[in-house]
Amino acid sequence: MATLDVINLDKEKVGSIELSDALVNAPLENADALFYETVKAHLASRRSGTHAVKNRTLVSGGGKKPWRQKGTGRARQGSIRASQWVGGGKAMAPKARDYSYAPPKRVRKGALCAALSMRAREQALVIVDTFPLESAKTKATLELLTKRLKLSDALVVDERKNTLLHRTVRNLADFDVLPPEGLNLESLLRRKALVLTSAAAQALNQSLEAR
Repeated sequence: MATLDVINLDKEKVGSIELSDALVNAPLENADALFYETVKAHLASRRSGTHAVKNRTLVSGGGKKPWRQKGTGRARQGSIRASQWVGGGKAMAPKARDYSYAPPKRVRKGALCAALSMRAREQALVIVDTFPLESAKTKATLELLTKRLKLSDALVVDERKNTLLHRTVRNLADFDVLPPEGLNLESLLRRKALVLTSAAAQALNQSLEAR
């Protein structure tokens, strides 16, 4: 187990927390490969895949043969909705598809633990006791993060029930907020620092140990 300091919003140490070594002291030898595979899968799963073009079976009209088969001197045609006609269906047209796929669970867990360990080694992992907000003012939350915690770019993770934090941080350009169950590698790597509450850190510890 690794012991990390817990601070308050004035950056004063108020306690400590024990987290699994697999969470904050994971080896980083294969981190780049794990990051690549996991982020690629995450981005692929976000693709809508709604691109589609009508083929000749989907274009309306064209049920009648344009002219008789022989004797006109023109090329044989079966429908004005064939691909060679203006307004006809497209040959080998792209169809809507699902791009999502899931890497193995060991890869996803290893990538997330490696990212958390990397932030810990960079001293960019901050664990605070709580985030008590008194108002739903985005400006007040911005001052708390930038002036009191001295952060300029960070991902904040706290329990979903802290609605004031989630509502205010999501309006900030340089900060993101997620509940612990929604933490993902892409969001973690996008920001330079990671801020966890004690409750969120314990939830992540239990979740990743259980996988």
